[in-house]
Amino acid sequence: MMSPAVLKTNLLSGLTVALAMVPEAIAFALVAQVSPLTGLYAAFIVALITSMFGGRPGMISGATGALAVVMVSLVVSHGVQYLFAAVVLMGLFQLLFAACRLGKFIRMVPHPVMLGFVNGLAIVIFLAQFGHFKVAGADGEPVWMSGMPLYLMIGLTALTVAIIYLFPRLTKAVPATLVAIVAVSLLTLGLDIDTRTVGDLGSIAGGLPNFQVPAVPWNLDTLMVILPYSLILAAIGLIESLLTLNLIDDMTETRGRPNRESAAQGAANVVTGFFGGMGGCAMIGQSMINVGNGALHRLSGVATALFLLSFILFGSSLIEQIPLAALIGVMFVVAEKTFEWGSFRLFGKVPPSDVLVGLLVAAVTVAVDLAAAVVVGVIVSALVFAWEHAKQVRVTSRDMPDGRKVYEVEGTVFFASAANFSQQFVPRDDPERVEIDFRNAKLMDHSAIEAVNALAERYQRAGKHVSLRHLSPDCTELMDKARRMIIVDYHEDPRYHVADDKLA
Repeated sequence: MMSPAVLKTNLLSGLTVALAMVPEAIAFALVAQVSPLTGLYAAFIVALITSMFGGRPGMISGATGALAVVMVSLVVSHGVQYLFAAVVLMGLFQLLFAACRLGKFIRMVPHPVMLGFVNGLAIVIFLAQFGHFKVAGADGEPVWMSGMPLYLMIGLTALTVAIIYLFPRLTKAVPATLVAIVAVSLLTLGLDIDTRTVGDLGSIAGGLPNFQVPAVPWNLDTLMVILPYSLILAAIGLIESLLTLNLIDDMTETRGRPNRESAAQGAANVVTGFFGGMGGCAMIGQSMINVGNGALHRLSGVATALFLLSFILFGSSLIEQIPLAALIGVMFVVAEKTFEWGSFRLFGKVPPSDVLVGLLVAAVTVAVDLAAAVVVGVIVSALVFAWEHAKQVRVTSRDMPDGRKVYEVEGTVFFASAANFSQQFVPRDDPERVEIDFRNAKLMDHSAIEAVNALAERYQRAGKHVSLRHLSPDCTELMDKARRMIIVDYHEDPRYHVADDKLA
């Protein structure tokens, strides 16, 4: 049973998050060149379904800019109905991802990539707010505000930030972000201050979303049009959602359920596509507001969705009067709190490669998008890992009294170190009997097995007798299947598995 204090925290946090989501949902809809209600419907439906059934209570989902920038070319080329069809297919791909239970692989993302992801998104959130400081010029192109309107925006934004940081010193009974939004709104209304408001972005008044099958030809041609967009949207949505889930896990020292979250995201997008929404995924900014308020129950997300719907149905005239400066200030604070300032202390304390990966991911997140940044970060991390371990293969030798030469291998032999391993043997210079001991080494993949087989063949061609000792059963089985004419000593062989699909 939820206590009254927890109930109040989650409801008030839901209201705060809903207010912060309105301008972003409208802005992202305009980026995708669809109506503001298309973004708001997506925010309502995705937030409601993921909060009720997702794998991370307290995480907020809705329409996001990462998806909007992909959608715009589809809308421009084929129209909004194709977007709705693409969102439905996007959700189906995400459901398939969850059914295959692939969500666990998000935990393989290295920590430097996570740091870069968080810092990159914080910068993106921060920079995105400056778009609100521009107005349409005489030629219709956006230009920077100037004069008194600019000073008012800056002053109201600074006031909002000050209230958010100072109000908790008085009391934490009410979320400081909500107090700041209400206080700045009342100030502008009471003093009749002329400044930009939510209503300047577009009207949010509307009715309940209606069920409608996307009005597109349901044939192979349509599938070929929407398929690449749906795959990209599904990948971006899952990556952003699951990385945000990981981040909240670390912040709250709890454990979310990535496969359940993936399924909820997929179901939400399927439903959104049939109700005229632009789809969505986890929103790190709004999630940080919610978690920062201490709202870690499903109720906060459900409340966010219901407040959004009430704004559309009943409260549009009030919500449209909220100054943009108040919401900009909230997002500035979110960006500051999201950024991992402690990452600067890692310089000189962690390997330079980890620092480089973090900086690279942050830069690609800002310059391109999140999905590309994470893929690049994981690939670079894997290559760095492979390179570092490839250098750790060492081969030492000693001559025995009976004329044998014994090689002792240390380290991990795999695709990246196989060449280095092979280069440390010169069969023509060795005696008639050679022994290679793998007691302190591991052969990790098929490349390693092939390197050992190739080495054995080199000794055979040189007319030398080679013995391999302390190989795992996996290795010897592969060699037996390859029918290599080598002698293998099974005495005290270690037991570990080789990552090779030929054993399946």
